[in-house]
Amino acid sequence: MDEEIRREEADEKMVSEAFQHLLDSYLKSRHRKKVDIITKAFNFARQAHKGVRRLSGEPYIMHPIAVAQIACEEVGLGSTSICAALLHDVVEDTDYTTEDLSNIFGPKIAQIVDGLTKISGGIFGEQASAQAENFKKLLLTMSEDIRVILIKICDRLHNMRTLESQPANKQYKIAGETLYIYAPLANRLGLYKVKSELENLSFQYEHPDQFQQIKDKLKNTEVQRHELFDQFTAPIEEELKKMGINYQIKERVKTPYSIWTKMQNKHVTFEEIYDILAVRIIFTPNNREEEINECFNIYVAISKIYKSHPDRLRDWLSHPKANGYQALHVTLMSKQGRWIEVQIRSDRMDEIAEQGLAAHWKYKEGEEDEEYTEDEAELNDWLRTIKEILDDPQPDAMDFLDAIKLNLFASEIFVFTPKGEIKTMPTGCTALDFAFSIHTFLGSHCIGAKVNHKLVPLSHKLESGDQVEILTSKSQHVQPAWINFVSTAKAKAKIQAVLRRDSRELQKKGEELLDEFLKKNEIENTLAVVDQLARFHEISNREDFFVAIGKKTVLLGEKDVDELHGKGSGSGKLGWRKLVPFLGRGSGKKDGDNVEQLNVSGEFFTVPDKFNRKKPVYIAEENIGQYKFKHCCHPIPGDDILGYIDNRRHIEIHKRACPVADKLKSSFGNRILDAKWNMHKLLFFDATIRLQGIDRMGILVDVSRVITSQMSVNIHRLTIGSEEGVFDGSIELRVHDRDDVRAIIDELKKIEGIQEVTQIM
Repeated sequence: MDEEIRREEADEKMVSEAFQHLLDSYLKSRHRKKVDIITKAFNFARQAHKGVRRLSGEPYIMHPIAVAQIACEEVGLGSTSICAALLHDVVEDTDYTTEDLSNIFGPKIAQIVDGLTKISGGIFGEQASAQAENFKKLLLTMSEDIRVILIKICDRLHNMRTLESQPANKQYKIAGETLYIYAPLANRLGLYKVKSELENLSFQYEHPDQFQQIKDKLKNTEVQRHELFDQFTAPIEEELKKMGINYQIKERVKTPYSIWTKMQNKHVTFEEIYDILAVRIIFTPNNREEEINECFNIYVAISKIYKSHPDRLRDWLSHPKANGYQALHVTLMSKQGRWIEVQIRSDRMDEIAEQGLAAHWKYKEGEEDEEYTEDEAELNDWLRTIKEILDDPQPDAMDFLDAIKLNLFASEIFVFTPKGEIKTMPTGCTALDFAFSIHTFLGSHCIGAKVNHKLVPLSHKLESGDQVEILTSKSQHVQPAWINFVSTAKAKAKIQAVLRRDSRELQKKGEELLDEFLKKNEIENTLAVVDQLARFHEISNREDFFVAIGKKTVLLGEKDVDELHGKGSGSGKLGWRKLVPFLGRGSGKKDGDNVEQLNVSGEFFTVPDKFNRKKPVYIAEENIGQYKFKHCCHPIPGDDILGYIDNRRHIEIHKRACPVADKLKSSFGNRILDAKWNMHKLLFFDATIRLQGIDRMGILVDVSRVITSQMSVNIHRLTIGSEEGVFDGSIELRVHDRDDVRAIIDELKKIEGIQEVTQIM
């Protein structure tokens, strides 16, 4: 009993201290001091969650306090948001309603809490992609009040910080979802620090070994980096002092996640990444109106000390990124022969870069009200784009999610209209994307464009600085092929909407033509008749058959009447036999399915109803055939893997970093399992290694000697080509696990002439 009282007292002390820390942080901010309403919200939430504990064992109220702390301290939000953060789980987890909150705290706080509840609530069927549906809700609510999404990101950050108390399968689901949705959203809202932390925490849980290795390497190279930083910045500091600038110089080190991503994408080792260190110059301008000029003055001064890279000047000053980011990036050659990026920004720009749009409030003259003023034009454009996409509901929620990610999280280019207005577009967009971004009518009737006064086709990719004039024709109509050369979510959504509408019209027209044809030939219009004719024309479903008739690609005639009367060559059993391959088991096979799937599906392990999803599945030599190994990522022993329970209750195995697995984690999180290897170097797996280097006599002999004699590995296939003294090739090997691959790569790198050895998925 005494133990219980002591625990309660310790809990009370912990909760009171956490709340006091929140109040102290709030009082340091420039927001209006509404301590009373924050205290009222805290007491209400504490009472509502009384007696409830988190998985970690601490009182539940610690979570809302932590979310409010992040919202206040790290995102810079004020009392309305702090109250909403404290109350964000009350409606979902207790008997209180939104109306109760509205009566006690007013409609604004209640509306934000309701938005947050809508996002996390909702009942979805087993097959529904719950996270993508949640994302739709999130975006809909966001358009009403941006604070909903900001608090949701704070909530996700605290969940990630306390993820260790969750079982492994939940960790992969939450980490995957965070990388797929929340980190890009945080980036789009300019919350750079939050984005980086979300990415690193996700990486830490999904790939703990690689995370630790990179952390250790960063620690081991720390002294080296400090020396380089000091040597490089000494002359810069001298120059800035001469100019009388109030400045500070910071070291910016790449995060473990961004280092790992670069290693994966560029197929390089940690040692080969040269931009781990960057230098940040942050200055306080003498005059706010002159801060852009001061950035350029600093650039001119430092480029006299070091030579700058001509192609790597990034000017985000005149045209800030859509998330509000402003800075001047320049890459300079150090005396040690290393390119080092220098980022020049004012203190205001620095705060906006770290805190995002929330930091804008601090610099609004004479405003200390925390109410969000909707005057950030770019953000409003973004919300409007989302609204337009939501107006055309997509049949598949995952397609929707991909479409949103396509253009909301892409990097931007700047394009001019014929009148000189500037438009921000995603990198890789085409003239057709630009047409749809201006107006749906313009996109639908687009026949081409003039880019910089030269005629170009619809599929022409735009570049920053292009001036674009769209050419239209009333006779032009949306074509199915257009979907292949647009990249923005808006254009894709509009094209699909028009095609769906056209398809419905053609289907209706086809139904009418078929009905007329059958009446004329005195045949009753039944589903069986339609199906028989569709089979006769080798079309798999009725809808496609009606569209084909509507399009006139299928013309009904005497042969169709003969078929229905049993006189055609495809009639009776013969017709069915003719179509067996089309209707057989193999017809549903998609690229990437295992070949065995068609033959031995009965041998796969079927997950029973009472299966413990929290425990890992172990893959050993004796049971490996019971799991599906997908070709999307080709996992072999030694890879970080997870399991996914598919619609047939079989278990697919994917690499944790596989793009397909990313979607599964975000959409079917409850079907994710932890999976581990328990292999003993008995079985062989395929692995492909790519070689590049300087050609010389006997290099191929050396390569095969290292692999076959030294490493005792069987070469399955070798493809190599040489051009002008440089060779490029790939070797398919049979290996036991990922360690074998690493050992072979290390040995191959020692061969004279070989410049690069990388492993292909």
